[in-house]
Amino acid sequence: MQLLDGKALSLEIEAKVKEEVMILTSSRGVTPGLAVILVGSDPASQAYVNMKAKACKRAGIYSITHEMPESTTESQLLNAISILNNDPNIDGILVQLPLPKHINTAKVLEAIAPHKDVDGFHPQNVGRLTSNLGGFAPATPMGVMRLLQKYGIDPQGKNAVIVGASNIVGKPMASLLLNANATTTLCHIYTKDLASHTQNADILCVGVGKPNLITESMVKKGVVVIDIGINRLEDGSLVGDVDFASVAPKCSYITPVPGGVGPMTIASLLENTLKAAKTRQETPQS
Repeated sequence: MQLLDGKALSLEIEAKVKEEVMILTSSRGVTPGLAVILVGSDPASQAYVNMKAKACKRAGIYSITHEMPESTTESQLLNAISILNNDPNIDGILVQLPLPKHINTAKVLEAIAPHKDVDGFHPQNVGRLTSNLGGFAPATPMGVMRLLQKYGIDPQGKNAVIVGASNIVGKPMASLLLNANATTTLCHIYTKDLASHTQNADILCVGVGKPNLITESMVKKGVVVIDIGINRLEDGSLVGDVDFASVAPKCSYITPVPGGVGPMTIASLLENTLKAAKTRQETPQS
């Protein structure tokens, strides 16, 4: 069993992004810019936003955070996005999820200009990903693919099973694995006999937010396990969706929690912001 070290790889990616940012700034006078909008005061969301801001600073990316109160109306949020869409210094716009219940998340995500949608959630980028036409891929699935690539794990011809069908992780993860020529199964809350699917997986990706959902009896020997879940237990410890202690001995590779997929999500966001900045002068501003 070998650990898939997302922390180490994220530092490699961050260093490469920093180098490319310096080249972009010196050769074209372009400094990549990322705007993050945080609505409300959810502690987990605040923590994620702070980590993203620190990563941007380390990589030389200009970043701003718009903190808006829980009472922010949908109209006010859409107006803030419109201003950022037209700001020539901002290459990427990220709205931290989840949003307050009175705001239509789909409407908000669709309001972000597709060429600034570094989270990859706009329908246009979703469609391009599904059709394997490029665009922006969501950061977490993108980070998973980079981990597989780093450790020489080729999905082609493999049985890839994803547990969790969210728009943020599960569905785009399925698209990326399909694009990599894996035979892909997407499981969700209504899937009957989950173990019958997971036991057949060569690559198993799990992201549902349920501690220790996947146990030793649900996986086959030699499986590659990507644990995307992160859950805080009552004792304060962080665990994934996979029962690491019992499952790890059967794996060829497995991600730790923390230190696996989490750092890769932020590294991928930096890559997407750099990518947006590189195309700044080639894309008509809306």
